[in-house]
Amino acid sequence: MVEDGTKILSNVIASQISIHTKFGGVVPEVASRAHLEAVSPVIRQAMSDAGADWKDIAAVAVSYGPGLAGSLLVGVSAAKAVAFSAGLPLVGINHMEGHIYANWLSGEIPDFPLICLTVSGGHTDLMLMTGHGKYKMLGSTRDDAVGEAFDKVARLLDLGYPGGPAIDREAQKGKPIIDLPQAVLSEPYDFSFSGVKTHIYRMCEKDLPASVPDICASFQCSVVDTLVKKTVMAARQYKAKTIILSGGVAANSALRETIVNESPVRVVMPPRGLCTDNAAMVASAGYFRFKAGNVSSMDLDVMPNLKLCC
Repeated sequence: MVEDGTKILSNVIASQISIHTKFGGVVPEVASRAHLEAVSPVIRQAMSDAGADWKDIAAVAVSYGPGLAGSLLVGVSAAKAVAFSAGLPLVGINHMEGHIYANWLSGEIPDFPLICLTVSGGHTDLMLMTGHGKYKMLGSTRDDAVGEAFDKVARLLDLGYPGGPAIDREAQKGKPIIDLPQAVLSEPYDFSFSGVKTHIYRMCEKDLPASVPDICASFQCSVVDTLVKKTVMAARQYKAKTIILSGGVAANSALRETIVNESPVRVVMPPRGLCTDNAAMVASAGYFRFKAGNVSSMDLDVMPNLKLCC
């Protein structure tokens, strides 16, 4: 539960990482079944933690895409049931918009216009945000999302799943001594990580030229350098007042440190615990949507490939 879009009253997280680790990634059917088992206990716990009754709630926000269809169906069905039974408005939220609004739960309020770098397992997007709900896509990945690249490189190095935290930990033990490629693209704000990932793959086919920590540090340095350079360039071009980060990879220690050091403007980042999927970020986005008068009908359907902006 979130108050005024900025204050967390309760935020219960039912993590599935331990379930999916043994498979080396998320299994859709397993994920949806785990969602189904967890949703009712999580709602009850969230209400209890907030010390709230249904009369204290103004609206119910839910992510309806993008994501795995089965998991989205569980969430949307539960939200509809709660909204209908309690007589509350339903507010459908783009999952990626939820990640963006984790920044409004950081204790700082971002100033518009701002540049948002969204980095996750499925997205690498650079956007201009001129107000609540007002987005312009500047660039995105042409191949692997950055989180996907982290996962694949971690798998090549036998570091397990999820790959991002594993590489981050190893990188802190090593040094970026290997010069890795960075894609040069015609569109200045687009990204490509297939080249650096393939370079690591070719290295793993032979005797590794360096220790695993040094390889991780070199890979992470190359990726972070690309992300930060393009974000800072966009902030300067569009005269942004703030840079914000969103998505699971926003928890990466090198990214957080480097962007603060390189940014010409204020940087706002979610706490690491709010970078990965959580209900509070969806509630925050829901507050601002609801305040603007944007509510959904009860025939809201899931959209696994939902886009935030064109």
